[in-house]
Amino acid sequence: MYLNGHKEVLPKGMFRRHTIDITDILHPDGNNLLAVLVHPTDHPGRIPPQGGQGGDHEIGKDVATQYVEGWDWMCPIRDRNTGIWDEVSISITGPVNITDPHLVSTFHDDFKRSYLHCTLQLENKSSWVADCTLKIQVSTELEGNIFSVEHLQSYAITIPPDSDLEYTIPPLFFYKPKLWWPNGMGKQSLYNVEISVDVKGFGESDSWSHHFGFRKIESTIDHSTGGRIFKVNGEPIFIRGGNWILSDGLLRLTKKRYMTDIKFHADMNFNMLRCWGGGLAERPDFYHFCDVYGLMVWQEFWITGDVDGRGIPVSNPNGPLDHDLFLLCARDTVKLLRNYASLALWVGGNEQVPPIDINKALKNDLKLHPMFVSNQASKSEKHLSEESTDPSKYLDGTRVYVQGSMWDGFANGKGDFTDGPYEIQYPESFFKDSFYKYGFNPEVGSVGIPVAATIRATMPPEGWSIPIFKKRIDGYIEEVPNPIWDYHKFIPYSKPGKVHDQIELYGHPKDLDDFCEKAQLVNYVQYRALLEGWTSFMWTKFTGVLIWKTQNPWTGLRGQFYDHLHDQTAGFYGCRCAAEPIHVQLNLASYFIEVVNTTADELTDVAVEISVWDLDGGSPYYKVTEKIVVPPKKVKQIIEMKYPKMKDAKPVYFLLLKLFRLSDKGILSRNFYWLHLPGKDYKLLEEYQQKSIPLRVYSEISVSGIRHKLKMTVENKSKKSLTKSVHPVSTIDLVGDVSGSHDIGKETTQEGNESGSLWRKIRSGLSIARSNDNSRTLEVNGTDSGVAFFLHFSVHASGSATAKEKYNDTRILPVHYSDNYFSLTPGEKTAIDISFEAPPGSSPRVVLRGWNHHLDHAVVI
Repeated sequence: MYLNGHKEVLPKGMFRRHTIDITDILHPDGNNLLAVLVHPTDHPGRIPPQGGQGGDHEIGKDVATQYVEGWDWMCPIRDRNTGIWDEVSISITGPVNITDPHLVSTFHDDFKRSYLHCTLQLENKSSWVADCTLKIQVSTELEGNIFSVEHLQSYAITIPPDSDLEYTIPPLFFYKPKLWWPNGMGKQSLYNVEISVDVKGFGESDSWSHHFGFRKIESTIDHSTGGRIFKVNGEPIFIRGGNWILSDGLLRLTKKRYMTDIKFHADMNFNMLRCWGGGLAERPDFYHFCDVYGLMVWQEFWITGDVDGRGIPVSNPNGPLDHDLFLLCARDTVKLLRNYASLALWVGGNEQVPPIDINKALKNDLKLHPMFVSNQASKSEKHLSEESTDPSKYLDGTRVYVQGSMWDGFANGKGDFTDGPYEIQYPESFFKDSFYKYGFNPEVGSVGIPVAATIRATMPPEGWSIPIFKKRIDGYIEEVPNPIWDYHKFIPYSKPGKVHDQIELYGHPKDLDDFCEKAQLVNYVQYRALLEGWTSFMWTKFTGVLIWKTQNPWTGLRGQFYDHLHDQTAGFYGCRCAAEPIHVQLNLASYFIEVVNTTADELTDVAVEISVWDLDGGSPYYKVTEKIVVPPKKVKQIIEMKYPKMKDAKPVYFLLLKLFRLSDKGILSRNFYWLHLPGKDYKLLEEYQQKSIPLRVYSEISVSGIRHKLKMTVENKSKKSLTKSVHPVSTIDLVGDVSGSHDIGKETTQEGNESGSLWRKIRSGLSIARSNDNSRTLEVNGTDSGVAFFLHFSVHASGSATAKEKYNDTRILPVHYSDNYFSLTPGEKTAIDISFEAPPGSSPRVVLRGWNHHLDHAVVI
């Protein structure tokens, strides 16, 4: 680095923070010249364009991200991300600096009494004795930017010249603090801790602040399942989450993108993310939003089995060449991240343990403080002697260190390759006892094709051709992708010899749009079944599962619930459904209805409504169960769904399950399936696409600047055949009856002009009701009765495309939907919340399409 002609050499270490004192180099007039000369990593490797499992593994000789040499899910980064990454900033301090405060909460009397502990480093850079006042303030937000100060303390400290001082603040007492809980277990309460140091004769010299969550995370190996179990604030939590690589493969990391990424995972009802060892020690912005949205984090260090000793070709098991540098980076990473409530555990590596000396050092550095050792009986005399040591004096003694991702309660616990599989499965397979043997699977993955618009937006036209479906002699189909899909690591929707093609079940795809739409049906079914299958064995066989993987750091075609442009696949909503804290589901292996209660409260006074719908709009099977009681954190088998055994059962049918309260009929969980009889397929659904199902769509719109919030209520206006249903459906006021592809016009006023009239004809066959309260109602006419199947919203910039611009990507992304890819039985309605930021000057259109609705039904805001 050259600043105004002065050369400064930064120390090595991608995962170390570097600080340079530039006080005497800066020009006081503000005109300064900065130049940075960058060098690639010492061992970039030589690999073919398609990469491999860490390429030729040379990158493992350096302390760096390993994915840059490519993997089976990503192409290599050609320049290995040579350059500056993460934050570069200038800070101004006085003679005394605050460095790396460590915050720890301890609990007593069943979490009624709590203490906040803090140890920090103070550095006096001056040549004189610094008489200081150290202040700490702890506050919490009540509502609407109103804060309550819980503690405000100050301490007199003297620091010798040119020296460092470690100072431990006397513990601060809290009575019944608001606790931080993971997603689905409670609120993510956060306090703001502010620390400052004033120096006599100078004033405030430095300050530091950090959000902090009062919580206790414990982790042990469950004796009954052999899987690792996590407890938060004393409550066991069944882990349902995913593997995280990084937000962007070129390290274009932004706070806004991180917020979207993490909120997406919370929207899927996930409670854990695993930061894979070939990626990053994730950044503070990542952890901040995990704190805010309640995602627990498993953070690995920079070791992988493929690169570090278990790969093909044979790789080096001794890790990076510079072990001291690895440990410097590891210790600095711990100091950077240890104050985040969401950080749950440290892991030495992916499918491998670090070299012996590094592993030993990490075990010692990250040993638990006695107050955080779960098994009190296992405490040694050394533990008892250290009980009085303030826990904030440890590097991090509050969370466990596990040496590798397949050791000590993960996979088979011994390091054998017993994670996976990573391919398409029959949905019912996930419910079979033989599918996976061990208590906690850290990696299980499958398909991930996005919508057709993403393929067209990220690939040239020659990449728009769909795979060739090659029928083999044994009856299985082999999907052969085009070279561009192959480069983007496409996973087929078939496994010849093992799994028949799951897209072909719906009929042979005609083109890209047809292929991607049918792929979304499979995505939804596949991932809902995966999570429901694992949850069916909650605590009896499994303690958790992490899906490989949830997202892609590039425009890849495998293992993702949203694409790199931030558009969700249907698998996203399959997960959201399956991972509800309270959930009703069909066991696809036994066909028994199950109710899942992952909460800490008993589920009482509830029942399940079961209704089957055929393709003609009739309901040949209907049942309501007796009163059900489900204990906390249990799965209860309720009743067999016997429709497939009936003499006149239809080959393809829909099943709707509703778990509801008997007291007020309020729905706690709703789950919709499309199913076929054994040995059949879904090809009848191709004919069903021609059904014209009438809909009513009512929208309430709120706009503040570029931020838009909508509530879209969609109703299936088909005649309801279930007169005895316990859920009679209320109706929205009728406003007209129309059909066709149409837009609802912009908001109007009631100023006496034509645009302010109640009714406005936009096109032939369209009537729209408008009001001055930002609401809209439209009617989509239809002559058939039946299920409105696989409806989904999308948001687009306004303007109609010309023939030449037919495939221009008009989507506004990201968009948050409370649900999508949903279906409605006759007479049923649902409300979908939609929020997004629109580009300045645009008039967004919210578009509704579906299996029976091929034209765009759109609201112009």
